[in-house]
Amino acid sequence: MFDLTLSFDNGPEPEVTPAVLDILARRGIKATFFVIGQKVANPERRALAVRAHAEGHWIGNHSWSHSVPLGERPGPDVAEMEIGNTQRVIGDLAHAHKYFRPFGGGTLSRRLLSSDVVDFLKAGGFSCVLWNSLPRDWDDPEGWVDRAIEQCRSQPWSLMVLHDLPTGAMRHLDRFLDRVGELGGRLRQDFPPDCMPIVDGIVVRPIDNYVAAASSKE
Repeated sequence: MFDLTLSFDNGPEPEVTPAVLDILARRGIKATFFVIGQKVANPERRALAVRAHAEGHWIGNHSWSHSVPLGERPGPDVAEMEIGNTQRVIGDLAHAHKYFRPFGGGTLSRRLLSSDVVDFLKAGGFSCVLWNSLPRDWDDPEGWVDRAIEQCRSQPWSLMVLHDLPTGAMRHLDRFLDRVGELGGRLRQDFPPDCMPIVDGIVVRPIDNYVAAASSKE
């Protein structure tokens, strides 16, 4: 038995997101979509975020450009450009806790945040959502399911990052969810507390391991 929270990063994508939403709707599963600001600025893609929100999914902020981890981009203007602009585009689709997930290039490290970003998140009342399960579906679109199942079985509660991107990986989402059901996994929408070092602008867990060493803060 295990719990599983699903999250989808880097969309919305017209070629993929509708099918993902169809699968989740058919199964009655609620997830969180951490969207890219410059994608949501496009009306067609924003319509997908509107649909996801209307169907009970949470919409989170995954930066404007998703180009370089923010810990490698010091300066107060970067946080405003990457996080502030995205939050404005998300607008009334945003969750009340203002969920933000940093881009990490696949790893939890000091590359995730800068001290300026931490200050911005605190001042703006954001909640920082990390992860503890990353089956690398974008890197292995045909083989990620077995790895995802192994990660689920290795811990009581997984917050999994998948990607609604046109890699072909989401063709296997139904198969993954079938296996989760066969193993007695319980789907839920909330996040493991250990994956949330900042909640509503308050640092509730140590963050040094996620902040660039040159300017790390508690």
